[in-house]
Amino acid sequence: MSRIFGGLGLVIVIIVAIIAYSGLFIVDQTQQALVLRFGNPVRVATEPGIYAKIPLIDNVVMLDKRLLDIESPPIEVIARDRKRLVMDAFGRYKIIDPLLFFQAAGSIPVAESRLAVILNSAIRGAAGQMDFSAIVREGRAPLMSQITDQVNREGRRLGVDVVDVRIRRADLPPENSQAVYQRMQTERQREATDIRAQGEQAAKTIRAQADRQATVIVAEANQQADEIKGDGDAEKNRVFAAAFEQDPDFFSFYRSMQAYQDGMKGSTTRMVISPSSPFFRYLTDPSGNALPVPERATPGSPAPAKVSAPAKVPAPAPAPAAAPAAAAPAATP
Repeated sequence: MSRIFGGLGLVIVIIVAIIAYSGLFIVDQTQQALVLRFGNPVRVATEPGIYAKIPLIDNVVMLDKRLLDIESPPIEVIARDRKRLVMDAFGRYKIIDPLLFFQAAGSIPVAESRLAVILNSAIRGAAGQMDFSAIVREGRAPLMSQITDQVNREGRRLGVDVVDVRIRRADLPPENSQAVYQRMQTERQREATDIRAQGEQAAKTIRAQADRQATVIVAEANQQADEIKGDGDAEKNRVFAAAFEQDPDFFSFYRSMQAYQDGMKGSTTRMVISPSSPFFRYLTDPSGNALPVPERATPGSPAPAKVSAPAKVPAPAPAPAAAPAAAAPAATP
């Protein structure tokens, strides 16, 4: 009999333990709990800890307290300038009212499906208020802020708080991409052609200015060279005149020697000059006073041979006239 009572007591203890365990539930820091009694919510537990419930009567629904993801499939939208583009986005939300969330959605998958619809509608509405260029370039930040605000207002009715929405992609439809790229390439080529034309025009202007400056510089240099050459010639004439004034005979002798040297340089040059020419006076008489007398031809005698010289050289330039007051001394033989 004692064994029977002992076994019955053990069964009762086990049953009581099972009932006691089923009457408790634990909520950790990442969760929040909603207690349902016969399918109706009666209590919400948002803080971590151990809570009690009525066994076999109350049911506990655990909801995540962390940030959850919401995905939007790629959709085609029309911008304000009537251009089409494909956009998709994702967002982050968290459950802030478990009771309202359960009453409005019932479960996380249902809530995420409804939030995706709200997100798509917000993307279409916000994109329709902006131009295509603003969406794909500098207008991403205000566009995402506008979408986040609109989705958050709609999500409040589901007991959730939409923290952020980000645009993952905003591109042209495949059938329009090639045409747009071709147009962009044409525009860039036209801009490049304009820039090259402007560069060539600027280069021509610079070259013309450089040529004009070079012409002016060369003309000024030639003018200075002519002036210097003229000054040199004047100085040369002055030196010659001074030398002639000091010793006219020596000056005449020096100029004749220069004429001999210049006239007899070439080995193949021939000169046809009469022996009585003043050109040979210093060869006949070193003093330069006597002139050679040509031989007279006698009857029956051959004519005197002509003297051939290397080349015909002009007579030396006459010395500049001396001043009237200066008298040259007579040369002595």
